[in-house]
Amino acid sequence: MARTSDKDNALKQFHCIGIVGAGNMGTQMAIAFSELGLEVSIWDVKEKNVDQLKEWSQNNKTKGGISTFHDINEFVKSLENEKRKLFLFSISHGDPAESVLGMIKSNLKDGDIVLDGGNENYQRTQKRQEECEKIGVHWIGMGVSGGYQAARRGPSLSPGGDAKALETVMPLLELYAAKDPKGNPCVARIGPGGSGHYVKMVHNGIEGGMLSTLAEAWSFLHNGLELDYDAIADIFSQWNDRGELRGTYLLDIAVDMLRAKMPSGGQEEEDDRKDHYVLDEVLDKVVQDDDDTEGTPYWNIMESASRHISTPTLATAHYLRVASGNRAERLLAAKKLQIPEPRPIHGIKNKETVIEHLRCAVYCSFLASFCQGLEMITRASDDEGWGIDLGQCLRVWRGGCIIQANGIADLLEPVLSTDHHWTNLKHSDEVAGELHRTFSSLKEIVVQGTLADQYLPAISASLEYLKYGGGTTLPTKFMEGQMDFFGAHGYDKPGVPGEDPGPVRKGPHHYEWRPAKE
Repeated sequence: MARTSDKDNALKQFHCIGIVGAGNMGTQMAIAFSELGLEVSIWDVKEKNVDQLKEWSQNNKTKGGISTFHDINEFVKSLENEKRKLFLFSISHGDPAESVLGMIKSNLKDGDIVLDGGNENYQRTQKRQEECEKIGVHWIGMGVSGGYQAARRGPSLSPGGDAKALETVMPLLELYAAKDPKGNPCVARIGPGGSGHYVKMVHNGIEGGMLSTLAEAWSFLHNGLELDYDAIADIFSQWNDRGELRGTYLLDIAVDMLRAKMPSGGQEEEDDRKDHYVLDEVLDKVVQDDDDTEGTPYWNIMESASRHISTPTLATAHYLRVASGNRAERLLAAKKLQIPEPRPIHGIKNKETVIEHLRCAVYCSFLASFCQGLEMITRASDDEGWGIDLGQCLRVWRGGCIIQANGIADLLEPVLSTDHHWTNLKHSDEVAGELHRTFSSLKEIVVQGTLADQYLPAISASLEYLKYGGGTTLPTKFMEGQMDFFGAHGYDKPGVPGEDPGPVRKGPHHYEWRPAKE
């Protein structure tokens, strides 16, 4: 808990905050800031959202207070008494944020600060920063992780932008942010420009890899080992309590989700809650990546490709979600393909041994996801000149966020605290040692699961990632030959100094494999 002096310092600069967006996230943020003692003004284009929060605030008193507005101009005027206005945007990426900026821009003045807490593309963030800089306004792209529940209790925050503006607002953000197990706030000044939103984008990419891996593990246990939900909940609870997967947020919420039951007649019948599992009412359809409300996963893929970083676990996890979202198309394809459904894995002599292999495989896939994401951040930081400290990113992810994984953080933190500039975490002895140690389990699960037609996109992608990301005799030798055959692309020769390993460039050799016809 923050000391009184810390709180006074945090509230010294800002007494009011204007929140744009009264959806799930914005509403919880408004309540949280008002409970900290700020006067909160809030506006939303959807009046219904504003009215619902108004009704809540009339029935629940907070230390600061909440004022709701239907008119955006009145909303902005409510902040005019402050030396500098502070806004927090909690709305969809892209055009909505652009539209609101256009509506309030004429009422902004030198020194005002806008915290953009949406999942925005870092390049659009940088364009808005340049636009606002012309009138002396500071636009800070701030990643907010943890979902709507953390928005109330304290999320993980990754702000990026002007250094002086960040310094001004940091005491308030430190007060609001989640606290790690040691009580440290899970927020850090990430860097200039769009670095904060870039780190949040990568966070969401890692999240996708972890979500897919854990879903695959659940399916393996349920459909492959024929375990019921309560048994799987017990396994996940054990994984979360100790060992390499300890303190993993996704495992923590998985336990509650697997045990949640609902009466047959509906949730309102309180007398009997043992009829069926809520999870059985959930369709296998993730729509956020098909309806364009979530942009960060495919931005991850585009960024990794453009910056030449191999991120197969993150990419494959995204493609699984895309395929799941368009269920109608998928069901039609299923009729044509007639692919076998996942079936029980027979011939298992010791189920506990298989479960331990699965635990190690999940850990390996999680760790591979972190490696891929952190390598993206390093490359972008180098390219853009952001100077991002990977250790700071890891500390921000210690609490209040979806990818919290204390066991993995405990492994990576000492590695990232050294002076070495890590462009590839697989070069670390500690990380490489863990990936090597769990590789056989990863392979065992992929082999057994494949034979029983289990769904293993992220887990199998992690296996291949380790194989070709650390392979010395890749089949691309054959590929390079064919590309030289049809395109005269050139090639390097093995064992030749300057060529093997050599720089990433076109090789000097060409062979006329088949003379061109005249």
